[in-house]
Amino acid sequence: MNSPTVDGLPDGGQLLGPRRGLRRRAQGLVMIGPAFAAAIAYVDPGNFATNFAAGSDFGYRLLWVVVAANTVGMLVQFLSAKLGLATGRNLAQACRERYPRPVVWGMWVQAELVAMATDLAEVIGGAVALSLLFDLPLAVGGVLVTALSFVILAVDARGRRKFEAVVAGCLACILMGFGWNLLVAGVPLGDAASGLLPTMPGSEALLIAGGIVGATVMPHVVYLHSDLARRHRTDTAAGTGTGSLPMVHEDQRRLLWQVRLDVVVALAFAGVANMAMLVLAARLFHGGPAGADTLEGIHAGLGALLGGGAAVAFAAALLASGLASSAVGTYAGQVIMAGFLRRSVPLVLRRLVTVSPALVVLLLGIDPTQALIWSQLTLSFGIPFVLIPLVGFTRDKELMGPLVNTRATTVAAGCLAAVVVSLNVVLAVTVLTS
Repeated sequence: MNSPTVDGLPDGGQLLGPRRGLRRRAQGLVMIGPAFAAAIAYVDPGNFATNFAAGSDFGYRLLWVVVAANTVGMLVQFLSAKLGLATGRNLAQACRERYPRPVVWGMWVQAELVAMATDLAEVIGGAVALSLLFDLPLAVGGVLVTALSFVILAVDARGRRKFEAVVAGCLACILMGFGWNLLVAGVPLGDAASGLLPTMPGSEALLIAGGIVGATVMPHVVYLHSDLARRHRTDTAAGTGTGSLPMVHEDQRRLLWQVRLDVVVALAFAGVANMAMLVLAARLFHGGPAGADTLEGIHAGLGALLGGGAAVAFAAALLASGLASSAVGTYAGQVIMAGFLRRSVPLVLRRLVTVSPALVVLLLGIDPTQALIWSQLTLSFGIPFVLIPLVGFTRDKELMGPLVNTRATTVAAGCLAAVVVSLNVVLAVTVLTS
């Protein structure tokens, strides 16, 4: 007899007769959407800073890092969604259930610090965008971004599908903005393709590469994606009216295929946007008269080299990124606290706490672009704390049932975790000795 999992959905078993057909129809493409909410974090303002810094300083030579980081992101997000689909738990809940309490508390603290670093990038990026578009003071822009992110979050009260659609719309705005700029700039494809050959020009390039990884493999959205997949799984059962009837293996395979499609499509869009940023910076700013050391400098350089329309497209894309990723980050913060501690705080209070470092940076006049790069480097140190548990859980046959990792997937994910941890050690040594 199969034992039930959370949300009343057991793993395995057989479901026969007309109810099985009803469930198939109700599922539709139910798992499509969560990856788009996760993908917006892969093109947050921190990505703008690291990608443009990479292209400006090193030309096309770090393009391979963007591609590799995006590929890593696909694997990580697939495992995250698969965990939620197979178990009905998000990653934070699984950690709470399986680890000793001191470990859980430590993981919660580091996850909250990562969330604050994320907010730093998102609010600063949105504030800079508002300053570029409307000449608003940065501190005022930061407050407005915080307030507007609540508007996007309010859409979630009308249904997760609507929230995911709004976030996907913001991703489309970013793609259109950079697509337009690339068309205007014209890019020699042969030169850009040369950047796909792995090279590392030096220690400064390693720092930028670490920032790219941190800005792409976002730890907080690993928790979020597993929760969104879990909720979509629950919605599937509720839509069929089957209550505690089991999910058949065929249904699990169908939903897993949808998860894979969702992740590949959503993160492919995010990857194209990231590559477009680096290629544009390499085309216009590497070794040229115009510098791109700051977001303001990028905006001014685009205006001078490509015209006012290109500058507006950049600022609009940056604003869409800041607003959507800020809302997603707040959502993820709620998932993290509820999962690890089984507690939650009022959304406004939580937002005020996590946004405080960003507002302090803006009020003190600290260089926003440098703050963005360092925030993304901070994120890279949080990656092992999600990768190692995620790999361990998804290889557990008892926990995952028929959706357990294949040996090849576990080996690939384990190697990835080892490489990322090693990269973080090298980064720490480089920062401390520089």
